Amino acid sequence: MDPVRLDLTMALSADLGLLEGVETLRPSSATDAELLRVHTPEYVDAVKLAPRGGAVELLLAGNHGLGTEDTPIFAHMHEAGAIMAGGTIAAARAIATGRARRAVNIGGGLHHAMPDHGSGFCVYNDVAVAIAWLLDHGFDRIAYIDVDVHHGDGVQRAFVGDPRVMTVSIHQHPATLWPGTGWPAEVGMGDAEGTAVNVAVLPGTGDALWLRAFHAVVPSVVRAFKPQIIVSQCGVDSHREDPLADLALTVDGQRAAFLAMRALADECADGRWLAVGGGGYGLVRVVPRAWTHLIAAVLGREIDPAAAVPESWRRRAATLAPNVEVPVVMGDGGDVRFSRWDGGPPRAPVVTVPGVDRSERDLARLDSAIADTRRNVFPLLGLDPDDPRD
Repeated sequence: MDPVRLDLTMALSADLGLLEGVETLRPSSATDAELLRVHTPEYVDAVKLAPRGGAVELLLAGNHGLGTEDTPIFAHMHEAGAIMAGGTIAAARAIATGRARRAVNIGGGLHHAMPDHGSGFCVYNDVAVAIAWLLDHGFDRIAYIDVDVHHGDGVQRAFVGDPRVMTVSIHQHPATLWPGTGWPAEVGMGDAEGTAVNVAVLPGTGDALWLRAFHAVVPSVVRAFKPQIIVSQCGVDSHREDPLADLALTVDGQRAAFLAMRALADECADGRWLAVGGGGYGLVRVVPRAWTHLIAAVLGREIDPAAAVPESWRRRAATLAPNVEVPVVMGDGGDVRFSRWDGGPPRAPVVTVPGVDRSERDLARLDSAIADTRRNVFPLLGLDPDDPRD
């Protein structure tokens, strides 16, 4: 989570001329009242008290997931979390007031924080806070799409019983990666059944299969939900070089996902699209290029993945990370062509069989995951799980 990844993203966007004539908002911190739309008063108090270091305060903080290996206590923790949440609220406000149709906060996307405890590097759940803000400011159909390699558990938890919010997460299979949630059978609760959608893909999934899974599920459920706005968590730890996970996407595949979500917003939500960052731990080689493509998608100023990385940015990156091979072009040469899911059960063995091509097995396993999600959630939305037209 080193903020160098944010610095390098904004520098790369600027060096490419992407930000010329673009309004950049300096956010204010989220207020306690705004944080309390999602988080408990006891948790907000614990976040404020924990950095002070007293025994009582640390004990209190320890009851809220703080002071752990993945959510350590640090100076100004509340202020840092509040400014992140404030940035995503500012993006939401810009769209809600008509100041913009699209907005992006690459510092946001802290989707693991829970109402009463921190988790997974996340202190305050800026995405859930902003969605709650939108619900209080005229929106009652919000679709949240999460493409981070980890399940968007905190946002799903916040709205699992709220039929006004659909949460869609495509992530590495929970049997193989923390936080161990996001199974296809998690579909929402009570009146909100059908509004939690989880697509779990196996380790090693690359661009073509990931995009096949995305397009086999996400557009259908979003269209059925008819959102007024789409909120996207655009973590890029799905990249093949990411040190914390096991998927195999390229920057080109991630760019294709961003463009697909923008297209869905144009089709289903009158263009309203709020995008945030998230995970991504290839701090120099991956995150700056991927999120520069995200900023470009939000601005409608697409960058060719074959375009050269500016030499000025390469020098800056080399100074900050002298032992890292700095990329020279804006993509990885990934092939984002994919075959669309065409319905029915998997067509190839899903177990290792001598003589069966690995690509056939990978396709079969991917199609099994697609079928699992569709059969769990599509009937709840009035859709046919076996009909590719739905």
